[in-house]
Amino acid sequence: MLIFAVEYVYDAESAHVRDEYRPAHRQWLAELVEAGTVLATGPFADGAGALLIFRADSEAELNELLRQDPFAVHGLVSGLKITEWQPVLGAFAHLL
Repeated sequence: MLIFAVEYVYDAESAHVRDEYRPAHRQWLAELVEAGTVLATGPFADGAGALLIFRADSEAELNELLRQDPFAVHGLVSGLKITEWQPVLGAFAHLL
């Protein structure tokens, strides 16, 4: 299984709509944390986006999963960057 860093970018104008869908977004993420698919997640301090660390068999599988995020379903992710990540030291290094 591979590890991916996913960066979400949000438009400032979408903040009020994100507030509406945040409970569903966080519930979706919580279920993925429980399943071991999401390792960590959280917004950037400036509110411009978020960093999510996922485990997946492939980038294609991850893309399919990300399309199910309530934020994505409602068009609230204006930018997305997926990078395969290979942690060497720290909390996630033992997962490879």
